[in-house]
Amino acid sequence: MKAHPSSAVAVTPTVEYAVSQVHIPARDDGTSPELARTAAKLADRLGVRRIWHVNSTATGGGVAELLWSGIARQQALGLPVGWLIADAEPAFFQLTKRIHHGLHGRVDHAFTEHDARLYEVSTTRSAAQLAEFVRPGDLVVLHDPQTVGLAPHLVAGGVKVAWRCHIGTRANVPAVAATWAFLRRYVEAAPRCVFTVADYAPGYLAPGRVTVITPSIDPESPKNRHLSQAECVELLAGIGLLRSPDLATGAPNQGDDPVGYVVQDQPLPEGVPVVTQVSRWDPLKDLAGVLRAFAEGIAPHSPAHLLFAGPDPADIPDDPEGAGVFAQLRALRQALPAEIRRRVHLAVLTLRHQTANALAVNAIQRYSTVVVQKSLEEGFGLTATEAMWKSRPIVASAVGGLLTQLTHGAQGLLVEPDDLTGFADAVSGLLANPVRAAELGAAAHRRCREEFLAERESADYLALYDRMSGN
Repeated sequence: MKAHPSSAVAVTPTVEYAVSQVHIPARDDGTSPELARTAAKLADRLGVRRIWHVNSTATGGGVAELLWSGIARQQALGLPVGWLIADAEPAFFQLTKRIHHGLHGRVDHAFTEHDARLYEVSTTRSAAQLAEFVRPGDLVVLHDPQTVGLAPHLVAGGVKVAWRCHIGTRANVPAVAATWAFLRRYVEAAPRCVFTVADYAPGYLAPGRVTVITPSIDPESPKNRHLSQAECVELLAGIGLLRSPDLATGAPNQGDDPVGYVVQDQPLPEGVPVVTQVSRWDPLKDLAGVLRAFAEGIAPHSPAHLLFAGPDPADIPDDPEGAGVFAQLRALRQALPAEIRRRVHLAVLTLRHQTANALAVNAIQRYSTVVVQKSLEEGFGLTATEAMWKSRPIVASAVGGLLTQLTHGAQGLLVEPDDLTGFADAVSGLLANPVRAAELGAAAHRRCREEFLAERESADYLALYDRMSGN
């Protein structure tokens, strides 16, 4: 394990891979007086004890994004909250990616004794290194399968532990059961387990040990704050998606440290409809399915362009598949007929500059005509929530957390994940009916405001900490 490069203060590892602390810039959030009072009471109750969140990366994906925002808010409330990164060797992350797919019902071979030894050795080492930061009586929230193996070691050391699993599926298939069986002794060691959807919890957990916390977005963050049309155009020209008025080629003037790059034949023409999916380069996001649906069912009936936007795979150390999936998508795009290919754009955004990345995603979503999330499985569609806040019409798969975010026909359109024709028809229908699209976008914004904003999630976490501290 190694110190994460996003840490503001370097941590010198004693071995190749080490636990490190992420230092979050201070912020002053306006929160409700009631929430502030609750936080003050909790802080007094904790005394010298601390709260720690532990995951495997500070960049890339929804979990890291939730932690940057959520921990900053909790620190602003006066809570002693910290964030630790448990890094590991590539083989461990290859295994945990298989576990990730297994919890979505998408693994094609059994876990072995070698897998079990690798998982145990890696998490035991991380647990020992956590002792540099964590003390008996502290509260620790572990995030996702990469860290649940720490639970028995921390509990044995007198630490108050909860495990938050951000992924899962309602599907009752052998792959899911086998994966939960592989993790069972670690999951059962955590006194409290937190899920995005109650149905994601394995059957061996008693209902009283299960808590539900739905992810949220911060409406004032760079990714979600209001941007004018002019600001969106400027930001998208800056990464090369739109033609820069200063450069006849449309190439951005990014200097030596660009925000990202775009794979495209030419920049987006002015005024064309844009269909966008923002996601990791992950097989569960069905990027190839989106591309095929666009080429066969949308492009022939509309002047729309298709935009994929995602993080630079090199910036996500715990996702070994990203580079391969991106390369595959790039090859599929290149193989399209020229007339279709020129209407497909791949935007790759660096995670080295979080604010610049967030603003670029914000501009992309606001500039889009229709936002899609065609996942084969989705624990919770954070990018869908972002699009809801921006009043974008959404077409998404009827799977996982997306079913809790959107009601079909009310805040968006939901389609079965393997129905390419239905997906293409839904997108084409919204492109052809801007009034209906605007109605769905407005309803999505209202739903987001009511259920998916950060203050509600902060209150949920305070309630969790209160229960943990009383164990």
